[in-house]
Amino acid sequence: MKSSWLLFGICPGILCFVEPLLMAQSKQTNETAAARWLAKADLASPFTVPTTRRAWEGARREVRAQLWQLLGKLPPRPRVPVVRTLSRDDKGDYFLEKFEFDNLAGATVPGYLLLPKNAAGKSPGILYCHWHGGQYDVGKEELFRTNAVPVAAGPALARQGYVVIGIDAYCFGERNGAGPGGPSEKGSAGEMTASKFNLWAGRSLWGMIVRDDLMALDYLCSRPEVDAARVGVTGISMGATRSWWAMALDERLKAGVAVCCLTRYQNLATSEGLKYHGIYYFVPGVLNHFDTEAVVALAAPRPLLFQSGETDAGSPVEGIRVIETVVRRAYKLYEQEEEFQSVIYPKVGHVYLPEMWDRTLAWFDEKLKK
Repeated sequence: MKSSWLLFGICPGILCFVEPLLMAQSKQTNETAAARWLAKADLASPFTVPTTRRAWEGARREVRAQLWQLLGKLPPRPRVPVVRTLSRDDKGDYFLEKFEFDNLAGATVPGYLLLPKNAAGKSPGILYCHWHGGQYDVGKEELFRTNAVPVAAGPALARQGYVVIGIDAYCFGERNGAGPGGPSEKGSAGEMTASKFNLWAGRSLWGMIVRDDLMALDYLCSRPEVDAARVGVTGISMGATRSWWAMALDERLKAGVAVCCLTRYQNLATSEGLKYHGIYYFVPGVLNHFDTEAVVALAAPRPLLFQSGETDAGSPVEGIRVIETVVRRAYKLYEQEEEFQSVIYPKVGHVYLPEMWDRTLAWFDEKLKK
């Protein structure tokens, strides 16, 4: 009688090759495509903080320089943008100025400045970064709404004695439809075109967004009403990411609060969560050098508070834990471990809770009003 292997057209002599192949196929079936892509991408080794402060100071200069390179060929920005004030209104508790400036990259940047009344001397300042949320028409108007934050953040901060600045990011608010696709191309379509154009120009849309934020910071610090030694930054979602990138790149920001979006990129990929962030967010080549923890660590030893939801799919908790572990080592080198706080709210998603807002205000009052 013929061997059963021959009946199936398989030669017993090649059985040793068939079994490993079947096992490999089974293993591949159990792995996600994201895990296989990451495994074969030849990415950088896990980022580590050096064991001495002196070594870290050298490493952090290298990381920051690498960040600027990764953002691409950004146009140089002036020391202070030339700002045109369009209006100034008395809002009772504060004055509201509407302004605009040329970002010297082909775009006009509109913004608001809120100036508290009856300030005794120079006031601390806050750079407020609006979120995404697919709300392209909102942008800087978020300062006066509750679309993302449980209170109208702009007036609330001004009443607390802060000079507040907020601008429209690329593709948002008054800049929705102001991209290279023309006025008829708005929303996600305009965002995609802006990303494509910037890639052609050897830079990222994210780099251009952060560049505008830093120009707004330049203006805020130049105002005579502001104590430039006491300036913070905050936002939720895209605004949170803008906040911790700005802190990584600019030492003038002395404190920050980021709500949601403490996202470790590799964990986002393995959880099949890349869909939760738009094209604007992605920086070419970053994982060839480091992941999010290296960027966040650059804030040390300045006060930085993160508030995250446990079930926020755009910021996998296992990634947050990796970031926390690495970043705390950087703060420990300065003996300032308490200045880095990461709070994870159980059974909470991608939202800004009233208790998060209370914690935000308390953090800034403690860190910027000393």
